[in-house]
Amino acid sequence: MQPLGRAGEVELLGDRDAVTISVKFGALRGPDRGWLGYDTRPAAVKTALAYSLARLGTDHIDVYRPSRLDPDVPIEETIGAIAEMVEAGYVRHIGLSEVGADTIRRAAAVHPISDLQIEYSLVSRGPEADILPTLRELGIGMTAYGVLSRGLLSGHWSPQRDLAAGDFRSFSPRFQGENLEHNLALVERLRGIADEKNATVAQVAIAWVASRGGDVVPLVGARRRDRRHEALGATDIALTQDDLDRIEDVLPTGAAVGSRYAEPLMADLDSER
Repeated sequence: MQPLGRAGEVELLGDRDAVTISVKFGALRGPDRGWLGYDTRPAAVKTALAYSLARLGTDHIDVYRPSRLDPDVPIEETIGAIAEMVEAGYVRHIGLSEVGADTIRRAAAVHPISDLQIEYSLVSRGPEADILPTLRELGIGMTAYGVLSRGLLSGHWSPQRDLAAGDFRSFSPRFQGENLEHNLALVERLRGIADEKNATVAQVAIAWVASRGGDVVPLVGARRRDRRHEALGATDIALTQDDLDRIEDVLPTGAAVGSRYAEPLMADLDSER
């Protein structure tokens, strides 16, 4: 199946069944792009879905998920509303994003959950403690985003790089001052292993996430064609147990410094509570 992200591509491709459309909803912004919070009330669930169906020119969404846990709406109400849309044929599967083990259990008690989208990488291993075991207990997959930690693990990052206004990394704690210096030193340790395997740092980082199990799918984005080609090359990287042990030695859990989001944004993450 080929993923789909931009409106209008369904018509261009012709065969709707040849693509899988995954949509997150619930985040609110003003016309100036200012942050307004979340809304996952049942009525908002259905309204957002109606707009997505219209924009994408399709009669159903394959995976529909709230982008974050709305602190003002019980997850049971949100999932119940999506379940109604599943029954009506507008949604095929229900997913979750950045929620913790308790929320996963409560959601799964209302309707089967297909997958959890959550940040997971060599420097973001929080899900391993409680979340990943819960997913496996319930038969739920993980879609791992941020596998290169927004370029930190790409092997291409330089402290001298100029960031455009509004770039997430300009206020991400991991990319600031001494934190960045420490984290890039970790990347250089990983580069030694990558060089021995005739691979890039990015390919080894992606392959590591893929090695976590068949129920963990790395989600990789690229703004340039050469970076996309590099990322796809990770599928040819076979990490042995010796490789994995060495990676663990140079980049153990908790080795990176700085939280993955700025403090105000971390407060929105049910997965971090």
